[in-house]
Amino acid sequence: MAGLLLLGACAPGSGGGKAEEGVHPRILSLNPCTDAILAEVADRGQIAGLSVFSSDPGQSSMDVGLARSLPVSGGTLEEALAAHPDVVLAGGFVSPASRAAYARLGLPLKSFGVAGSVGESEAQVRAIAALAGHKERGEALVGRIEAALRAAAPPPGEGVISALVWQGGGMVPGRGALITELLARTGFVSFSARQGMGQADVLPLERLLAKPPGVILVAGDGALAGPGGDRMLSHPALERLTGVQRFGFAPRYEWCGGPTIMGAVRALARVRADLARGRGA
Repeated sequence: MAGLLLLGACAPGSGGGKAEEGVHPRILSLNPCTDAILAEVADRGQIAGLSVFSSDPGQSSMDVGLARSLPVSGGTLEEALAAHPDVVLAGGFVSPASRAAYARLGLPLKSFGVAGSVGESEAQVRAIAALAGHKERGEALVGRIEAALRAAAPPPGEGVISALVWQGGGMVPGRGALITELLARTGFVSFSARQGMGQADVLPLERLLAKPPGVILVAGDGALAGPGGDRMLSHPALERLTGVQRFGFAPRYEWCGGPTIMGAVRALARVRADLARGRGA
C-alpha cells in the first residue's frame, strides 16, 4: 500500500480528482458496459482509457476497432493513477478495499451495476453523459435506443414466441434481466423467466428436452458449430427436437445496455423475420 500512496502524488490531487471549472473531465472506464456508453457520449480526448475487455472481440460490447484506437487500462489502481482521470467508471462489483483506496487518493469512483431494464439502462446513459458534461448526447443516445425499440417491435396482433437464451454450461437469463425485457419488446417471451428461473440459473438439458420452447437463441462461441463448441449448447440431442428453431445470438447482447440495446433488438427482429420465412438452424 505504501507504493500506492506514493503514486498518489501523481493523481489529480491538486483538484481533489475534479476537473477544472468549465473543462470537461477526463474519464477512465474499467467496465465494458460503461466503455460502450462513454465512447458514445464523451469527446475522444476526454477518454482517459477503456477496459481491456472492449479490445477483445469475444468480450467487447462496442466497436473493437474504436476501442483499440483509444487508451486501454488493465484495471489496476496504478494504471488508473497513471491515466490521470478526473473520474473513474466501474461496474457494480468493486471491493470495499478498492473503494477505500480510490477515496484515499481523492479519485472519484462511480459504479454502475448491470442494468435490469431499459429504463435503468437509459438512466445510466444519462448519468454518464452528465458526468462527461454532454447531457445532450445522452438524450440523443436514449432517442436512438427508443427508435430502435420501436422499429424492432412486432406488428400489432402477432402472437408471442417462446424463446430461450441459452448460454455456455446451460446458464440462462431469467426474471429481472435486461434481455428478458428486450425479448418481450420484440415479440418473444422468455422461456426461462416464465418458468420462474433467475439470472444465471442453470437449465438442465433434460428439462429443456421435455418441454422445449419455440426458439433457442444459442449464446456462445461455436455453439452452432458442433465439434469444438460448448458441449451443452451443441449437444446432439438438440438436433432431434422437432418444431424448435435455433439461432446464434451474440453473448455481448445479454449483459450490457446503452448502445448495445440497439444491436440486440435488431438481432431479435432478424430472428423473427427469419422465422416468418421458415429459416433457422
